[in-house]
Amino acid sequence: MGLTILGWVIFGLVAGFIARALVPGKDNIGCVMTIIIGVAGSALGGAVGAALTHGFKKFQPAGLIGSVLGAIVVLVIYNKVTGRKEHR
Repeated sequence: MGLTILGWVIFGLVAGFIARALVPGKDNIGCVMTIIIGVAGSALGGAVGAALTHGFKKFQPAGLIGSVLGAIVVLVIYNKVTGRKEHR
């Protein structure tokens, strides 16, 4: 269980960091919020992937591409809701 959580944190950090690099403008969020956005993006990507392929048989995270795409969506929504986005 501990390694699973650590894996989600590391994967969330990578997906969130890539999403932050791809979304234009400066994001004033820290490492913890980057992880949260990445993990949420992975869950979103997994849900969309499951809906498009084989249905919701069980919860599973998306791969890296699905996670990054999901994290981009989550980051854009987060920036709109909080108004934290700064334009360069």
